[in-house]
Amino acid sequence: MIRSLLAASAALTVSTMAFAELEPGEAAPDFTVAGFQAGEPAEFTLSEALAHGPVVLFFFPAAFTGGCEAQAASFAESIADFEALGAQVIGVTAGNTDRLAEFSTQHCASAFPVFAIAEGMMGDYEVGLLMRPGWTQRTTYVIGTDQTIALEYTEMSPYEHVDQSLAALRAMAPTQ
Repeated sequence: MIRSLLAASAALTVSTMAFAELEPGEAAPDFTVAGFQAGEPAEFTLSEALAHGPVVLFFFPAAFTGGCEAQAASFAESIADFEALGAQVIGVTAGNTDRLAEFSTQHCASAFPVFAIAEGMMGDYEVGLLMRPGWTQRTTYVIGTDQTIALEYTEMSPYEHVDQSLAALRAMAPTQ
């Protein structure tokens, strides 16, 4: 009985998540998004940003939810490590987008911008959260300056996204 319940629970968990379709080596779709950094309006275009270095694009379900607060704080605490590797970090969500200005200061510590997902982007990046339609899956992409995906990491736990991203960036860095 317990084994059946555990199996059913595992199957339900897997079926409620959307898994990112873009794989390392594939081209990252270009996009332009609007949002906030340090409470101030900001705009971001992927192709323009890649002229300055790699981009860490992390999708999170919704502003002001526990896991998303933890994930944003983790990226903010590690922002110097990302900058040392020449990377720009951005967060994108479809949930609670009306609160992104506040979220950018409180949980992102004004260290990086957060944006509302652009039209078509959820499908382009395959980040729809099946268990909560209209919200985004917790998926992180590291995108190289040639606009190819270097890392795709999908995990609802917010705790490994920073480490996975930094490892991918270090692997991309030229050896000296």
